[in-house]
Amino acid sequence: MSNGRRVIVHPDKSALAAAVAARFITTLIDVIDEYGHAAVVLTGGTMGAAVLKSVRKSKARQTIDWSRVHFWWGDERWLPRGDAERNETQAREALLDVLGLDGSTVHAFPASDDGLTLDEAADAYAAELARFGLDGAAYPPFDVTFLGVGPDAHIASLFPGRSGIREAVRTVIPVRNSPKPPPERLSLTLPVINSSHRVWAVMSGADKASALGLTLADASVADVPASGAQGRDATVFFVDRDATAEVPESLMATELFWTAADSTDEF
Repeated sequence: MSNGRRVIVHPDKSALAAAVAARFITTLIDVIDEYGHAAVVLTGGTMGAAVLKSVRKSKARQTIDWSRVHFWWGDERWLPRGDAERNETQAREALLDVLGLDGSTVHAFPASDDGLTLDEAADAYAAELARFGLDGAAYPPFDVTFLGVGPDAHIASLFPGRSGIREAVRTVIPVRNSPKPPPERLSLTLPVINSSHRVWAVMSGADKASALGLTLADASVADVPASGAQGRDATVFFVDRDATAEVPESLMATELFWTAADSTDEF
């Protein structure tokens, strides 16, 4: 299996969400069958929730023993527990609340009303990651890490021109003065994101076209954080047609850029 970057294009947002959900279910079945458990990093945003809603609607959802899946998050907004803008809240409403989980496999970031400072919250989540690391590792082996990509090409809460994208030691960082509200956030760092076997970025809409084009052109990671995303085994950008509007013709080569019907490879 190659860890080269791949782009899979779907006709619209609805088809995109359904296709990613189907591939996610299939991947979980395979991973659990081989290892007995799976670890997934979720993302927020419109497409993050849309994919989880599509999983919830799928009859194939019933084929998975969800108690064997650990859920983590790539970043979180520093807001009170249950706030509608928290990524955790959106994921729970979209899927997690219907799975009957006992809570031990859902690893949400601390909330602003948990009695911790932002820095203490970052340290607490880093400790939680380390608690599930194997053989002293600082974080568990992730099977799938979902990423949203902003119009500015940020991933998680790692923004262009900010020091967070260059962090190579810490696993979790506090984010202040975010260019996107709310100003305070928590985020995994790029080495942790890239430790995942599969990194799946899901992008929809013409406002993401510039970010996708710059990412595929291998722009500077400091300026285009999404260009630094690379899974250990696979890096896939699942996109709709609108998001491809600014992808240069030179990057439309078939070995890099496929429509959904072009490939049945597992990644």
